[in-house]
Amino acid sequence: MSVPWGYLIGLAVLALPAVPVPRLPERLGTVWYFVCLAVNELPLLVIAFFIADTALAASQGDLANPVAAVAAVLAGACVALAAWRGLRTPHALRKALGAAYTPRRTSLARLLSPFAIRPRTVERIADLAYGPAGKRHLLDLYRHRSHPADAPVLVHFHGGHYETGRKNTQSRPLLHRLAANGWICISANYRLRPDAGYEDHVTDVKRVISWIREHGPEWGADPDRIVLSGSSAGAHMSALAALTPGDPAFQPGFEGVDTTVAAVVGLNGYWGRYFGNEPGSAPLDRAHAGAPPFLIVHGDHDTLVHVADVRRFAADLRAVTGRVVYAELPGAHHGFDLFHSPRFEAVVDAVEQFATAAVAEAVRRA
Repeated sequence: MSVPWGYLIGLAVLALPAVPVPRLPERLGTVWYFVCLAVNELPLLVIAFFIADTALAASQGDLANPVAAVAAVLAGACVALAAWRGLRTPHALRKALGAAYTPRRTSLARLLSPFAIRPRTVERIADLAYGPAGKRHLLDLYRHRSHPADAPVLVHFHGGHYETGRKNTQSRPLLHRLAANGWICISANYRLRPDAGYEDHVTDVKRVISWIREHGPEWGADPDRIVLSGSSAGAHMSALAALTPGDPAFQPGFEGVDTTVAAVVGLNGYWGRYFGNEPGSAPLDRAHAGAPPFLIVHGDHDTLVHVADVRRFAADLRAVTGRVVYAELPGAHHGFDLFHSPRFEAVVDAVEQFATAAVAEAVRRA
């Protein structure tokens, strides 16, 4: 009796996201991330694929092989476990945010269409220049088609190891949702390695803030209510910018601009020192008691930024600032913000509610 290797390999790929892994070397962790990403974040499609593939294997007699039969049972259990963990996300967020968190019901149609298609109520104004560095200094602006005035602003910076990425690829479900609900949302490119260092990245964040201060009201933005957000490396640079308001070292040519923000949201963020371990390049190096509130959301299966490091960072930052909310997502890998999934829809609820409270507090403080 032949072993159906093709079917078994497919089952292994479906099962991998449910398997907890230790801290991995960078290259192996990157491979694991790419293998697991879509499978872990698209549970309904994965379940449908598993059922169809197993039905086909059964019709061809492959499940008569005891190895294949046992593998099918184990893989099915792993697929169910991964899906269940995704559905547990609201519980993890409520544990972190308390009564301030209220999950919303997500439509089945949205979950069956996981890719970030911009809703009709939201318009995107693409490629607005905010600095002199060509395409690396372009931003996209999202707003409701009713053109709200004095709207709060959420700015997002993509991840990509500071070496790759662009403004229209990550956290789009977050940008679309908040824009549909009356926010002005901005997603910006920034200068990348090896042509730029961490000072350049932080300067670019502050250039975006400066652009909002000068031009935001033209687009309906309230420049006194800004929340910075970022994925992976984008979270790192957003944190550094938020922790250094008015620092002239990061504001060449616009030293007098107020770059204070109301809050920071970090999704699967990296929080250590920059390449080469440069002093001053980690958010903790810049932490102070007057820092804005942070919402840190991380997956406990992340193979690129180990969850133990993020737990420690959140605790250490909270000890300095006292204003850190840390939510740890069961079963989530790096890059959970790429799709409309049950997990990220729940996270978007949390971000919206946290950011709304943060900008209201900023107004009261002002």
